[in-house]
Amino acid sequence: MPLYKRKPFPLSDHPPDLDPSNPVFQVRFTKEIFLDYQEYLHRVDLYRRRLWTCKVTGKSNLTYEEALVSERKGTQPFPPHLVKPMLHIVQYSMLTLKNLADTIATKLQDSWLEGIETYARKDNSVFPCRIEKILDDGAGSMRCEIAWLGKDQEVLGNAVVTRKDIISKKPPYSRNALMSFIRESTWRNAPWVIHDKLAEKHGISKDLPEELKGKFAFHHGKLVRMKVKRKICKEEGESMERGPDGKCKKMKVDCSQIECQGLQCIKYPIEDLLVQPGPDDPAFADRPAPSRDFKVPMTCVADLLMVWDFCSSFSRLINLYPFSLEDFENSICHKDGSLALLVESHSALLHLLIRDGGEYFSALQRKKRNFKITLINWAEYLSDFLDMANRQDLSTHVATIKRGHYGLLSADVKLDIFGELVYYALQTDILRDQLDEHIDQWQELGATRRGEALEEGRKKREAKQPLHRSGPFLNRRNCDALSISKEKMNKREENDVHKHENAHGGTGKNDEISKNSKELRKHYYEREMEKRFIRTNSLGKDRDRNRYWWFHRDGRIFVESSDNKIFGFYDTKKELDALMGSLNSKGERERALQKQLEKFYSRICLGLQKGSKDLAEKVALEEAVLRRSTRVRAPPRESPATACLRYVNKWKED
Repeated sequence: MPLYKRKPFPLSDHPPDLDPSNPVFQVRFTKEIFLDYQEYLHRVDLYRRRLWTCKVTGKSNLTYEEALVSERKGTQPFPPHLVKPMLHIVQYSMLTLKNLADTIATKLQDSWLEGIETYARKDNSVFPCRIEKILDDGAGSMRCEIAWLGKDQEVLGNAVVTRKDIISKKPPYSRNALMSFIRESTWRNAPWVIHDKLAEKHGISKDLPEELKGKFAFHHGKLVRMKVKRKICKEEGESMERGPDGKCKKMKVDCSQIECQGLQCIKYPIEDLLVQPGPDDPAFADRPAPSRDFKVPMTCVADLLMVWDFCSSFSRLINLYPFSLEDFENSICHKDGSLALLVESHSALLHLLIRDGGEYFSALQRKKRNFKITLINWAEYLSDFLDMANRQDLSTHVATIKRGHYGLLSADVKLDIFGELVYYALQTDILRDQLDEHIDQWQELGATRRGEALEEGRKKREAKQPLHRSGPFLNRRNCDALSISKEKMNKREENDVHKHENAHGGTGKNDEISKNSKELRKHYYEREMEKRFIRTNSLGKDRDRNRYWWFHRDGRIFVESSDNKIFGFYDTKKELDALMGSLNSKGERERALQKQLEKFYSRICLGLQKGSKDLAEKVALEEAVLRRSTRVRAPPRESPATACLRYVNKWKED
């Protein structure tokens, strides 16, 4: 089925209990039936827009009907006798998808295969034909029996021709059709591996070819890449490596990361699933089970984190005062639709779309609305947005929102609406301009950092051995970038170094001061880059490909399952330490994850400590309420659990 905004689009179900006497409206190419004429018109109008993508070929900017035609052409079945030779070419090929399709097309064009339609000479003319049978007289002279074809592929007669009589004007199948065949026949690329049932059906060997046996291996039915170094590990920690110039050089080897088995030395890290327990391995801690105590349904957690991270990361741009993830989750589950946090969040995103002057702005102009969203009329503006988005699953809730019953919507519907707002916000020119500006500033900071590293390296080389040649070590770009934040950073660095000297009585050594100066510069650049937010990246994955997330504005470590369906979190330092102790640095994924956790360990611990403190205050407050005497009428303290009810947008637009 065609894709809408790169996602599958569900068709409407047939209305139940249809009365044969009642008129209905049916979409011709989807067979959908509608009882309401306006709903039918909305759906047909959506299908006529060029918003659809062909699922098979990937072509975009199509109408629904054009995408259907493209899918039918792209999924035309190949003759059974051609499938086997095509699969032989695909199996374990290291070519790209485009080059592999071209290789198959060339093979089909140059080879004699029964069933291929081509052209042949007849009476000094060229006519279309189909190869019916390959004939071999045993003397090496190849001939074939062909059938002459008419206009409607009708057979006009048979003949036997030689190779020189066959003319291949073009490949028998298009590249898109062959690419679609490759995608549907394989479950892995680089190398391409066809499905097991397909290989058994056509007798395709599943054994790895010799050229891939040292690079890949099957592990639990999966083909994984191996990083194996076939060198003898010497005790002195040196090995011979061939450099770019073709000459062998002595290279230092970390022998602690190499295990030798005969002449085959495995250099770690390798694919996590290939790591075997060794006698020298440390005692790994048991990985703690993450908590799944979410207030929203598990299917909504991904949208909850995405929307909150967007609102928090671009809070200044959309003029929305930051709020905690816990407050946002509580407000989503609250039945009061007039919560200030929800109203201000919707209003901030809608104001961004208005300021951008795009499709939503034009829709409001057509309805002659003013552009001031308030606590009273915000539901009308949200309804206008949903009408403009024209999503059938969300349009059914417009009437409920207009009646002022937004709070009665389920959590998944609320988050789906937020997700649609974020989707349109990401396409605004305002947001993209800010991202472009931040990317430029990232590049300038990177150039500054590289320039300082080059300058520092030059000073070290001159101190060891003075150079007698002249010439700049920094290019113009690095020199220009070096002056951007040099003065600002130097002042901050001097203040930090003075603080360090005063803390140690002013007796610190020059080497220690220099070392701390490098660390301060490194932290300075990291802080400056974090201020220029572009996107949130995951910390990494474990051996089972579960993904780990840490948001700077929430202390918890979130765990996302490999199938993206289940989420959990760690919210204590003890769980964080146990997680880090369970990671095996011999595996590629867990080694990278361990490095990221070590990098942000102190900051994560501060966030977890703050969260534990807030939780302790919440529990203590609840216990105090229970112990309070009925004779004492002291005013109750504000509970952290109701913080979402007291939210105030301090950055609200005037």
